[in-house]
Amino acid sequence: MGKDRLPGGPSIFLLLLFLLPGNTSPTTEPQYMVLVPFLIHTDVPEKVCIQLTHLNESVTLSATLEYARENRSLIADVVSEKDVFKCVPFTVPKSSSSSAAFLTVLVKGPTLEFRSRKSVLVKNSESLVFVQTDKPIYKPGQTVLFRIVCLDEDFRPLNEKDPQKNRVYQWREVELNGGLTQLSFPLTSEPIQGTYNVVVQKESGTNVEHSFTVEEYVLPKYEVSVKLPKKITIQNEELKVAVCGLYTYGTPVPGLVNVRVCRRFSQSRSHCYGREAEAVCEEFTRQADIRGCVSNVVKTKIFQLKRKGYEMKIEVQGKITEEGTGVELTGTDSSEITGTMSKISFEQVDSHYIPGIPFSGQVKLVDGTDAPITNETIRIFIGRNNYQANYTTNEEGRVSFSIDTVNFTDTSIQITVNHKSELNCYDTHWVTPVYGNVAHTATRFYSLSKSFLKIEPMSQTLSCGSNVMVRVHYILKPEAVGEQKEIVFYYVVMAKGGIVRAGTEVHPVGDGELIQVFELSLPVGPDIAPLARVLVYTTLPSGEVIANSEDFKIENCFANKVDLHFSPAEGLPASDTHLRVGASPGSLCAIRAVDKSVLLMKPEAELSPSSVYDLLPVKEIRGYNYREHHLEEEDDNPCVKLDNVILNGFIYGPISPDGEGDAYNVLKAMGLKVFTSTKVHKPRLCMERMYGVPPGAYARLSYDSDSLVSAMLEDVTHGPMETIRKYFPETWIWDLVPVKSVGSAELAVTIPDTITEWKANAFCTSSDTGFGLSPTVSLRAFQPFFVELTLPYSVVRGEAFTLRATVFNYLTRCIRVSISLAPSDDFRATPVEKEEESYCLCVNGRKTVSWAVTPKSLGNVNFSVSAEALKTDLPCGNEVVETLDKGRKDTVIKQLLVEVGGLFRVILLQSHLCHFSPGKTAPQPMSLKLPENVVQGSARAYFSVLGDILGTAMQNLQQLLQMPFGCGEQNMVLFAPNIYVLDYLNKTGQLSEETKSKAIGYLVSGYQTQLNYKHWDGSYSTFGPRYGQPGNTWLTAFVLKSFAQARSHIFIEEKHIQDALAWIAGKQKENGCFRSSGTLLNNAIKGGVDDEVTLSAYITIALLEIPLPVTHSVVRNALFCLETAAEQRGNHVYTRALLAYAFALAGKEEKRRALLDLLDKEAVKEDGSSHWQRPEKEPKADLPFFHPRAPSAEVEMTSYVLLAYLTTQPAPSQGDLSLATQITKWISKQQNPNGGFSSTQDTVVALQALSRYGASTYAKSGGASTVTLQSTGNFQAQFQVDHTNRLLLQRMALPEVPGDYSTGVTGEGCVYVQTSLRYNVLPKPGEAPFALEVHTVPETCDSARAHRTFNIAINISYTGKRPVSNMVIVDVKMLSGFIPVSNVPQSFSFAVEQDFPVQNLKPALVKVYDYYQTDEFAIAEYSAPCSKGSV
Repeated sequence: MGKDRLPGGPSIFLLLLFLLPGNTSPTTEPQYMVLVPFLIHTDVPEKVCIQLTHLNESVTLSATLEYARENRSLIADVVSEKDVFKCVPFTVPKSSSSSAAFLTVLVKGPTLEFRSRKSVLVKNSESLVFVQTDKPIYKPGQTVLFRIVCLDEDFRPLNEKDPQKNRVYQWREVELNGGLTQLSFPLTSEPIQGTYNVVVQKESGTNVEHSFTVEEYVLPKYEVSVKLPKKITIQNEELKVAVCGLYTYGTPVPGLVNVRVCRRFSQSRSHCYGREAEAVCEEFTRQADIRGCVSNVVKTKIFQLKRKGYEMKIEVQGKITEEGTGVELTGTDSSEITGTMSKISFEQVDSHYIPGIPFSGQVKLVDGTDAPITNETIRIFIGRNNYQANYTTNEEGRVSFSIDTVNFTDTSIQITVNHKSELNCYDTHWVTPVYGNVAHTATRFYSLSKSFLKIEPMSQTLSCGSNVMVRVHYILKPEAVGEQKEIVFYYVVMAKGGIVRAGTEVHPVGDGELIQVFELSLPVGPDIAPLARVLVYTTLPSGEVIANSEDFKIENCFANKVDLHFSPAEGLPASDTHLRVGASPGSLCAIRAVDKSVLLMKPEAELSPSSVYDLLPVKEIRGYNYREHHLEEEDDNPCVKLDNVILNGFIYGPISPDGEGDAYNVLKAMGLKVFTSTKVHKPRLCMERMYGVPPGAYARLSYDSDSLVSAMLEDVTHGPMETIRKYFPETWIWDLVPVKSVGSAELAVTIPDTITEWKANAFCTSSDTGFGLSPTVSLRAFQPFFVELTLPYSVVRGEAFTLRATVFNYLTRCIRVSISLAPSDDFRATPVEKEEESYCLCVNGRKTVSWAVTPKSLGNVNFSVSAEALKTDLPCGNEVVETLDKGRKDTVIKQLLVEVGGLFRVILLQSHLCHFSPGKTAPQPMSLKLPENVVQGSARAYFSVLGDILGTAMQNLQQLLQMPFGCGEQNMVLFAPNIYVLDYLNKTGQLSEETKSKAIGYLVSGYQTQLNYKHWDGSYSTFGPRYGQPGNTWLTAFVLKSFAQARSHIFIEEKHIQDALAWIAGKQKENGCFRSSGTLLNNAIKGGVDDEVTLSAYITIALLEIPLPVTHSVVRNALFCLETAAEQRGNHVYTRALLAYAFALAGKEEKRRALLDLLDKEAVKEDGSSHWQRPEKEPKADLPFFHPRAPSAEVEMTSYVLLAYLTTQPAPSQGDLSLATQITKWISKQQNPNGGFSSTQDTVVALQALSRYGASTYAKSGGASTVTLQSTGNFQAQFQVDHTNRLLLQRMALPEVPGDYSTGVTGEGCVYVQTSLRYNVLPKPGEAPFALEVHTVPETCDSARAHRTFNIAINISYTGKRPVSNMVIVDVKMLSGFIPVSNVPQSFSFAVEQDFPVQNLKPALVKVYDYYQTDEFAIAEYSAPCSKGSV
């Protein structure tokens, strides 16, 4: 209230506030307080803290947890002491899920009884799981090494069984040792390139994934780093830019440096002006200095930093072309542009203010680039209290303030900090500078006796191993403590949501006027990381609780201190070194060392203390809320009723302003449930309505508005005569090392031959001290005189490339060297320049010698280059050559992959072998023959054995098709097969949690993706509503059926099903048939028929598979349509297949049998198998590219017939199963290597049919089988298949191609064998259903630029017998040494650029093929404009 109000108003108002009931006089009534975390973890020790004071009799203290339908006693103790404070550990067993529980605390004596019951949340403790691979990227054929680590929430190892059953490679019953296991699996030489995931399923059902990439790559020899400020302001006039190149072994890269500095326009590019309209740029090119760097100060005026219309960042690209080799590498970075000129933030500030105790805090002032602003004035003011003062920032940009609060009476105060006033202007085209200001609201803290305590905060992160003294300030009023001279302070330290430490401190009461201070010792360790929450409180004799809490940031550290170092830390290639690891005795340590070049190729998320701590499910708890659980308490504090006061005709009512802090708020904010007889609550008025509330009496929530060569020359001089370097691993060390009782272990290792820097780290687990992690350490493998080779990843046989050998001299003197390439029958090499007997190399000098090489052999070809320092009297210019005492010779041997040209083909020979009688089946011959136009040396073959008909498909659920997919129809091939796999494995009892988790994950992903193609009316189309297509009848029925069948596995919103069903019902005609709507990419509507009956049969099948009953009106009318159509003659074989399955689903046995009899007469029967084909199909032509698998439509119609045979009640007859087996034999032969088929719909229907057949014929007690494979020569191999490994794919390469083999099986059961013959053929002209033209732009070598980059233009037209084709795929193979740099599919033109120079380039192939009729395709070649002549 202001001074202009009634006399005496302020004093009366204060009197009313202070006369709230409460007795502050000291008493000695018995008191109890029990503190327990709101969130209780199962299976780990938790603590409950008990305080009993002023007891005058023995009492029984009990705490009972009502949880999981039983009462569990946590505490049952008899207390006879007068004063007790202790924390008791307890453990709660694991339950099925997190759930609320009730905790009842009872204190009972002869005359005393306290009882309180409150809710707590019990949460299952989670294991912390992470995966480490030896490196983030792999080449085809390399071995992936990985570790799975499992820890509890205290970072101690858990030795559980590994729940992951990887079906690429299978490990059964893998035990974790020391909380980790170490596994590996080799990649094939021809894997699918891209991103792979190692997926580990935790006991809770959640998955942990770790990804790695498989690519063809050449490791970079050096790193390009771009250095510039991370931020600049709009007022910066200059920008310092530096681009540096550094070899992985630490020396600078000489060469030409090109730097491009750009600010992009924010609007889209112009087609008229090309790159000019993309950005404003400045570019410069210079030679690198002796540090390998180019630096420059760029004037920012050209970039118009203050104007809008641009992106608010400047991008810098640095490109370094290495001297001698011409190898180019690029680095990029950017600098953010900000209009913020200054920012202010509270680094420390209290959420409440305590009258009488100074309100303190700390703010920091930084500029827009986050650099501290020193010696600058800022203003701090508090509005209603008329406090304002100027402060000056220190050298760190900080200001600490302390404000006297003796005269503060408001319920809340707002502290505002300003730097400068902002410009009073705004323009839509210009960026306005912004200056910092920040505000913070603090509410008053309530104490009946006006006693307070406060913990002094600390802004810095506390280091583990230190002992921090926490200062506690307090004022205790004499009337509240009486004659007591000392008082007990209680403290509790919480971390990770639980009570970690507790204790008491006894200190003098003081005089009640001066602030008293004591220090609390806080040893800093991993038990209180990453955030220690400290509570200090005391209970006054009157029962009032005085409390305060503060948070302290703790370093992320571990109890197991791990140290790693090399001795020595530098060494020559092939020399010996020692790696010492220190850790707690008895630890198991996992050590990894990789080439730095790998991490330059693909940086990884490095294992660090913060990444391990981020695995914690709970780092802190605030209040009584956790995830979806909210256990707020009713205010059981009895309310107080007070009368109004009448003065001078005015009525004054008591008020109790909201937002004031009290001891209960402090305890709640700590996440502690409090059971007590003490006074922790501020008194609560019974009045709901309050009058005369002064402005500002209601508190606001507190917030902030901005809230790391001499010795070697000696080795050279006295070292060996010659080094031969041929061991160039990317991973050097991958070992598990036990640490002995001395606390250390030592590995004797040999440094590989790579001149590089090796990055090594280690983590260790111990049952005593838990997890520990070492810093990353380095070893530099270096020799001052060496040779390096520059090679591409691969070339095609017959192509020529330039092999460059660069010799480096880091000696302190000039030398003369000879450089030679060892001859070989595997390649032909000629020097690019005239060879000399020796070359001069002075200090830090280099010499590059080149050969034009044409490989003659396939596979990995070795190249051996030697450089030798000569003993000679020839000078180097004016420099005298000093010869090494023993001479020096360095030889490097590296491999190059030489590939075959031509068109890649895969032929699959598949068999379904069953054996149930004694003895051995008659051997089945298998002849692997090659066509005449095969590329010499390209043939290879693999033999695979599997115990389950769906095994291959189950391992490749996301890769069933070896072609691109992604539209509304193709997405369903990722969705529907998972349903059939889950159903099949459920029925056969083979469903593991790993497979279930993977399949459900694909279902959820596919479901969400498919909704992108839904229209407002409930229908679906190929590309969705964005492209103006109407809904498609066939696709909508497919989606409807699949969504309905998936409901038993994942959540599907019922509305999506009902919307689609209603839309389809709206397309039904009076005769029961369905009208066609929309278009499909497959214009043959599945099988070469485009009529109403076929569509209606398909929709009826979908409705019956939902399943809808035959009595449903839509189904009943649809069956009438089909029955009418079935009586007509001339139905297509595809239509009859659909009708037979529809009648089978409807239970119309007579019609099903009649159609199957007709179909049996039209079946193509050969080699014990049956299938159906299109009547108009031409005989097989002996075309050079004839696809060995049947067209999509024929697989689909045959699969429908199989489904019709298997769909009958109660089960298929033996005769039907016999015919089904013949059909299955043919279908299984059409599978691609991944278990899918040619395109989307045949894959979906065929897998549905195979899963139905597998479930019908599966024998759970299936015995063991042995498959024998032998050649006509001496080769023989055996494969064991039983119920434990029937889902494991067993595969091996065949030694002779071409060749004759035979297979046989013994034992009981069925096995599925597959032979994959792979080879390349040379393209020959022939008739094709597509006209394909490919040319380059430019077509001739008309400029120097055409050597390095050009466009590929592709024109396609359909010339086949149908009116139009379906969707087609264009597959473009890259020329050796080239990579695509842009892709514009609409124009069928994209740019490529040379990644590595190659001569005599062989033409590359472009293939176009129909997505659904894969036997319709065409081939064309293209060549680089400058493919002839020099590079």
